[in-house]
Amino acid sequence: MVSQLSDATGNNRHINWQWLWLIALAAPVLWLGRFRADSAVAEDVSAPLPVETQVLERINEYPVERTYTGEIVARRSSDLGFEQAGTLVDVLVDEGDSVLAGAPLARLDIRSLQAQRQQLEAQRRQAQARFQELQRGPRQEDISAAVAAVEDLQAQLDLARLQQERRENLYAQGAISLEERDEAAFSADALASRLSQAQSQLDELKAGTRVEQVSAQDAQVDQIEASLRNLDVSLSKSVIYAPFNGQVSLRFVDEGVVVSPGQSIMRLVEGTALEARIGVPSRMASGITNGSRQIVDVNGQSFEGRVTALLPELDDASQTVTVVVTLSPDGQPTLGATARLILQDQQRETGYWVPTSALAAGERGLWSAYVLNPPEDSATDNVFEVARRDVEVLYTEEDRVFVRGLLQPGEQVITSGTHRLVPGQLVQN
Repeated sequence: MVSQLSDATGNNRHINWQWLWLIALAAPVLWLGRFRADSAVAEDVSAPLPVETQVLERINEYPVERTYTGEIVARRSSDLGFEQAGTLVDVLVDEGDSVLAGAPLARLDIRSLQAQRQQLEAQRRQAQARFQELQRGPRQEDISAAVAAVEDLQAQLDLARLQQERRENLYAQGAISLEERDEAAFSADALASRLSQAQSQLDELKAGTRVEQVSAQDAQVDQIEASLRNLDVSLSKSVIYAPFNGQVSLRFVDEGVVVSPGQSIMRLVEGTALEARIGVPSRMASGITNGSRQIVDVNGQSFEGRVTALLPELDDASQTVTVVVTLSPDGQPTLGATARLILQDQQRETGYWVPTSALAAGERGLWSAYVLNPPEDSATDNVFEVARRDVEVLYTEEDRVFVRGLLQPGEQVITSGTHRLVPGQLVQN
């Protein structure tokens, strides 16, 4: 049925009475459903929230992991050079090459040294021949020749004396001049001197070689041989040999360069035994012993090693003791990498260990924890009121924290659902 009504303006309004009838019937049903929903919500709000808790235990100290840094270095590292100056003619290795102990690495030009050695070799042969001759003594042939020379000079001297005597008579008679007489006398005196010298040589040959002569010649041979040994040393120093098994990390010069004594040619590092050198405060170093096993972290990778030394001198800059950890040969890290040593230290501080899930954001950037308090009017077991306690986080370790604050030993701290809690709220444990 449709009715028409007129409003004050004279316009007609049409009302569908069937729709009004349906709305009237539905209103009680909607009201009843809303009442039941509100009742359910109220019931849920008033129900205690189930939570998990942990009983607080007071701790007077706790272990703290402290990290100390250092560097991975080679156990042995040498900047190699020549002990003498010279022209570099050969560099036999390149950077990155692995070498064995005793392998030649570089050479100098040795042509001038070789020429000097040849000259000394000739001098030594000559001196040795003379020494052997002196040791054997004079030959019979030499003695016979010396006797013949003495006899010949003696005959010449006898003849010269006769000529001198005749010229003296002739001079006395005025037959010759004074100059002619003196000439004969001078010739006789010269022959007498030569005869005396020849006789001395003969006597020396018959007596044999003197000990002093043999010793002097022997000393000369030794001197030449010493010069040869020194030259051989110089020749050996013209080559750089690897002092240990290692790897060439740097090469400073190339062929053709005139190098000076001690100038670095290359750097050789021992790659089979690396060390971690880490500075540790003396208080912490006192707890480390030689031979103890340690784990060193390098770029997130762990390497096992053994403490081989605690250097006695304190580093002036860092005031730390250098701990030397020799790493195992397996899986060696990169030279120069940062090494980290993690040590445990006992921190004397009173507080409590709680899970990180027990913390809730507090006021002014602080943290809070919630504990259980028995309600005054509750007749239900295991129902508690929530109480908030402000805490200070002292140390974090994985999934737990060490805190201090208004907590008491034996209290039960809530460890779950802290984001849903407010002080005074009822919870069930």
